[in-house]
Amino acid sequence: MKFAIIDIETTGSYAAAGGITEIAIVLHNGVEEEGRFHTLINPHQPIPKYITALTSITNEMVANAPGFEALAANIFNLLSDRIFVAHNVNFDYSFIKHHLQQAGYVLNVRKLCTVRMARKVFPGLASYSLGNLCRQLEIPINNRHRAIGDVIATVALFEKIQANDVNGEVIKMLKGKNKEQYLPPNLDASFVNQLPGDAGVYYFHDEKGKILYIGKAVNLRQRVCSHFSNNDSSKRKQEFLRKIFSVSFKVCSSELSALILESVEIRRLWPPYNRSQKRFHYEYGLYTYEDQNGYLRLFIERKKKNLPAVYTFNLLHEGQVLLRKLVEEYELHEAFCFTSKARVIDKPTVNYSHYNKRVQKAVSSLKEQLPTFVLRDEADNYILMEEGRFVGMGIVKEQQVLQSVKALKEIITPYPDNDYIRGLVYEYADKFPERKLSIAI
Repeated sequence: MKFAIIDIETTGSYAAAGGITEIAIVLHNGVEEEGRFHTLINPHQPIPKYITALTSITNEMVANAPGFEALAANIFNLLSDRIFVAHNVNFDYSFIKHHLQQAGYVLNVRKLCTVRMARKVFPGLASYSLGNLCRQLEIPINNRHRAIGDVIATVALFEKIQANDVNGEVIKMLKGKNKEQYLPPNLDASFVNQLPGDAGVYYFHDEKGKILYIGKAVNLRQRVCSHFSNNDSSKRKQEFLRKIFSVSFKVCSSELSALILESVEIRRLWPPYNRSQKRFHYEYGLYTYEDQNGYLRLFIERKKKNLPAVYTFNLLHEGQVLLRKLVEEYELHEAFCFTSKARVIDKPTVNYSHYNKRVQKAVSSLKEQLPTFVLRDEADNYILMEEGRFVGMGIVKEQQVLQSVKALKEIITPYPDNDYIRGLVYEYADKFPERKLSIAI
């Protein structure tokens, strides 16, 4: 087998907007070195000061160096038909693949990561960074954070791994499409191997255990692995992968229960890499309050976090149409419902107690439209909706508990309600009407 062992220095941490300032390639046949290629590269962009402080590579040093496009053909030829080896291989590979593609070359070769190989052959070490590995394995490393110095150390590490690989771990990694090659550098494969093929919710944690991201899955193992199956060169993706140190999970009875739990957990923890759930998100609410003269008023406004709405709407116009309908049907005062633009608000002709009864009747009519029902998914997980609001869910084995809402509440797990979950439940009920069960209030 033929290998190309690579190290690069860059202007940043992700390929889409970063340049390469130095590259070193050592050609290796698995036994000994066959040749070297090393050069500085002009990235055609300023090198940040913190990068210069780390690598000692300055803008002046690369000013007269060739650009990557001038080297692309040679680099592509050196890497073609060889196994791409690097320490944290996905980082180096993403940069080189991206820049070769920009120059018109498509790189598609097998990869080997010396971090992954070292974890297999030398398990239990305190750290698998290149510097710490070299210290622990007594590998000399000079000219640190320069491509040529780091690649020479990586070659020595690669040879040491080969010499101590009594179980053939390297060969196993090269067979087929080994999933470990795609894992983030700080994520031990044991976290992925423990994942079941069940539906559930998974959590990505950083070095301190803080949750970075929460997701749902029909198959936990497949879904988690899918996060690492491509070389997305965006800043967000590359930073995300480097921060993942562990994975935990909760098995759910069905995809629907996983979707619900995912929403609950996201809104409970608000992980930094979860984007807002916009589907089924109601923007406006109908609210009521009592003014200083004792009259109940109705008004529409954007959803308020700590104030429950009588009714919710996606669009302001939708709410205005409904409110005008209530005004007409229950003879409510237009100005007291803010459906009139009149600046001077006259009091209704009836006293507040009689008027308020009409408002309360109008509000009750809306609440009657909000259903109370139980939804049973395909795994006998029961989901309770009470007056249009999500109450909770749980596995229920005895049918008699469905005799009343109160009885079911004593068995299921309560969860906070939100618009997104309500939308999920209503959508599921529309799709599977036979699984919607009525229940006594």
